[in-house]
Amino acid sequence: MIRNGLYHITVEMLDGIKGGNQGVMVVRDGTLRGGDSFFYAFGTYTAADGRWKGEVTNQEHSPTFGERPVWERKVVTIGFTGTYTDDAAESDGIALAGKQSIRFKSRLRLLVPD
Repeated sequence: MIRNGLYHITVEMLDGIKGGNQGVMVVRDGTLRGGDSFFYAFGTYTAADGRWKGEVTNQEHSPTFGERPVWERKVVTIGFTGTYTDDAAESDGIALAGKQSIRFKSRLRLLVPD
């Protein structure tokens, strides 16, 4: 199982989509909660034998004023799969932002274990 704790997350958009992001994510017993200065995210995951998969919803909590137009004013649903170690995780995912599908890669690095 992925270690419970506070993680730093980075997101890299793929397929020529401009943008990316970083923030924090709390990983605990099959749930994900996190965010940054403009967005919050929540979801669930399953993990076993070094592999994990899950679903996340991402929403804006403060106006971005055009700073992150791909996600701005949208409820974004995300599905992901990937791998994990004792202190990190990686995943490939697809986000549905409005009618646009966006492939991305994310990396989590454990900051504070529970």
